[in-house]
Amino acid sequence: MKVILNGQLVERTEAKVDIEDRGYQFGDGIYEGFRVYQSCIFTFDEHIARLFHSAELIDLEIPYTKEQLKEQLTELITANQLGDGMIYLQISRGTQMPRNHVYLPSNEPVLMATSMAAPRDPASFEKGITAITAVDDRWLHCDIKSLNLLGNVLAKNQAAKAGADEAILYRDEDHVTECSHSNVFIVKDNTLITHPANNFVLNGITRQTILKLAKENDIAVEERVFSLAELKQADEVFISSIMAEVTPVTTIDDETIGNGTRGPLSTELEQYFVAEIEKTCGVEL
Repeated sequence: MKVILNGQLVERTEAKVDIEDRGYQFGDGIYEGFRVYQSCIFTFDEHIARLFHSAELIDLEIPYTKEQLKEQLTELITANQLGDGMIYLQISRGTQMPRNHVYLPSNEPVLMATSMAAPRDPASFEKGITAITAVDDRWLHCDIKSLNLLGNVLAKNQAAKAGADEAILYRDEDHVTECSHSNVFIVKDNTLITHPANNFVLNGITRQTILKLAKENDIAVEERVFSLAELKQADEVFISSIMAEVTPVTTIDDETIGNGTRGPLSTELEQYFVAEIEKTCGVEL
């Protein structure tokens, strides 16, 4: 299995990162996940643009151009003969000694990327998932796709311990934000509602694609804060991410959402989403 380390394709077993790396010591870095369909990276440019935006927000200079990164990830797909799967890319601020909260402008970032096979599972999109609600006690820069994911990890494990698939987060009862590793949408009276893209949520690329497709197909959209009561009283609820696409939420805190199955708008949006993948990548799913 090949991986990328600082621009070079190497065997996974040969890839080493220094113990003084700031990503390891401080979570000082950023990452991106890319969905691959039949060797094609979907919404490639959008993911690369968000990576550079996150880097800018933490004062990190990526030592490659956008085109160079795209070439490296394409080479990784070829080297690993990846069909359906995902790529994880991480950039830390690099090694610094002695350990210091103040970073040096001379630090050389460390870039790594790995890939894994991950076939699509349309049956899971049809079946849907269960969720719990959990307090969103993360920091106030959730718009940065940073390595600091402990809050997300704890929320996801809280859901797992409760026998649920996902945790839907809220700042207070009137302010639902997103999930532990996905965005969340509600549907009420044929209107699609999701949190605005500000510092409280990560502006998911799948989220952006869904909103674009909704507007192109004359679906009413509201980007606004909604409450826990609205969440549980919604006609439909679904999550979105590169792996989930448009996945309905059938129960929240053991309360049934709608009729407990995937609703008509979720179904329609998933159809539009699949068509967008096929058009963009020139594949048939």
